[in-house]
Parts: sequence; C-alpha cells; structure tokens
Amino acid sequence: MTQKLSNDSPKIALFEPDIPQNTAAVIRTCACLGAKLEIIEPCGFMLNDKRLKRVVMDYMDEKDIKFYQSAKIFFETKKNERIILMTTKAKVSYSNFKFKRNDTILFGRETAGVPINVHELIKNRLKIPMQNKKRSLNLASSVAIILAECLKQTKWT
Repeated sequence: MTQKLSNDSPKIALFEPDIPQNTAAVIRTCACLGAKLEIIEPCGFMLNDKRLKRVVMDYMDEKDIKFYQSAKIFFETKKNERIILMTTKAKVSYSNFKFKRNDTILFGRETAGVPINVHELIKNRLKIPMQNKKRSLNLASSVAIILAECLKQTKWT
C-alpha cells in the first residue's frame, strides 16, 4: 500500500549531516515510509556525491526534501511546531513518549550530534536505550526505529 505525503506526515530532520551513505539511507526510509525529510545545512558532502547516489538509487527526488540554509532558519520556521531531539544524552526513552502526527524529529550529525545551544532550544529530548558501554547506533538505523514507532503510534500504517 502506498501513501501520499500529507501536511501532517511525520518529518525527519537531519542536522548538518556529514556521511552521504547515511543520508541516502534516510532518504530511502522516508520515501518508503511516507515521511517528509528536512535537511539543515551545511552538509558535509555534495548531493551529487557518488557515495550518496549509490545508496539512494532512484529514491531521491530533491523536490520532496526541504532544505534549510541554517539552524537559525530551521528554528524560526518551526517556532510553532513541536520538535523532538533524538540524543544519547536524553533521559527519556522513545518508547515512553507520545508522538503526534505533525512532529519534527531531529537527528544530529553522525560525528558530533547537535551543539549544546540546539539542545537548550528543544524541550523534548529522547533516546534509544542501548546496552552499557555502547556509544550510538548508526543514524539510518536510528531514524528507522523512531520513524516506525512514530508511525505505529499515529496510526499511519
């Protein structure tokens, strides 16, 4: 069953992504599951990077991706919307959170997360619980886990 993107589709936002293969996998996940993708620039690669194209295949349609030239513009645009930050520094597990249809779920850079000033701007911070002494999951895996939970809770599937 195919679903069209609607105004209340969940949104996945990537903060200054720096690994093209991960971004490509996120593009495919969003395309297949009906989420909107938003990218906060600058990216650590060009969109014509062959590593991105190899993974994204024919799933990328740039008109379906919303780009923000900076975090400042992103937060100004989203001032009346709920943003959820996924971070290993959160105390609340994603499974103990009630997602809403129009949420924007923000993921940090693969190499550095988001800066402290971004943490301070966002009330809702969640984590994916992991085994002790494990640092983090791959970005694309994290997006898939959280998007699946969001879709399940909001009855999109």
